[in-house]
Amino acid sequence: MTEPTGTARHAPAGGTVPPGSAHDPRQDALLRQVLSTVRSDDERLRELIGGLVTHLHAFVRETRPSEDEWLRAVDFLVRTGRACTDRRNEFILLSDMLGLTSAVDEVNHTGPAGMTPSSVEGPFHSPAPPRPMGAWIAEGPELRRGERAVVHGRITDCDGGPLAGAVLDVWQANDAGLYDSQDDEQPDGNLRALFTTGPDGAYWFRTVKPASYPVPTDGPVGELLRALGRHPMRPAHVHLRVEAAGHRSLTTHVFAAEDPYLGSDAAFAVKDPLIAPFAPGDEDTARRFGMEGPFLAAEFDIRLAAAPAAESGGTRA
Repeated sequence: MTEPTGTARHAPAGGTVPPGSAHDPRQDALLRQVLSTVRSDDERLRELIGGLVTHLHAFVRETRPSEDEWLRAVDFLVRTGRACTDRRNEFILLSDMLGLTSAVDEVNHTGPAGMTPSSVEGPFHSPAPPRPMGAWIAEGPELRRGERAVVHGRITDCDGGPLAGAVLDVWQANDAGLYDSQDDEQPDGNLRALFTTGPDGAYWFRTVKPASYPVPTDGPVGELLRALGRHPMRPAHVHLRVEAAGHRSLTTHVFAAEDPYLGSDAAFAVKDPLIAPFAPGDEDTARRFGMEGPFLAAEFDIRLAAAPAAESGGTRA
């Protein structure tokens, strides 16, 4: 173990071990004592809490925080909780910025090679209004100033079979990088929608191209990013959540190709198969989707993995 300066820490003559070292028997005894109190009848709870306690004690042994540093850390968590509202979850934001949300996503969403990769939900999801297929989901001032776009594709199983009755939940930021919950000029439910696919599994909706945007930095998580010298930017994207009977639900993104932040997403959520170009639409695409004037088109097919027999399928009520 080393001091912050990099100087190796050695046991003094006589073989005694410095208090707080990695092999301090007092720390070992403390850890065993704490773990002995984890006696829930819930085996999974015992595993989770036991692992958390073990790793936290190891962190303290390794980094040896001062009492002042520890109290500052506790205060940070208290302020993170106080920053949460019914329209903002600072703890989800913290999880995203530390890459923990993406790590949990990775261990929970393995499956066939052909399935669409999952991605993080983020802190801005909220109930969306049902809309007819092909509807405009942009109803605020962004529709006058933004680049109009159509997003379309098919929802299928991993063999390419169409999934009828799949429920697609869409949410995105506007052309200025703001969600409706952040912007008083946007009506509630703006740039959000619930669509249900027909027999061909196709979906499409009309919107404006989203912009890259900074995550909220006016709270404790923003303080942490600044202290670490990190930028808060997320590349432009549309969120998609899909549920279909007999298949695993999927939460993912469509990221706009050529965005300058694709390689440094603050939430560590970009995956290559989720990047799609928002390209200028041609006349055939304009006729197909009822677009007038200049517009962009992004095509993104979604493939869902079949649910194991033990899991119940179905769409949300």
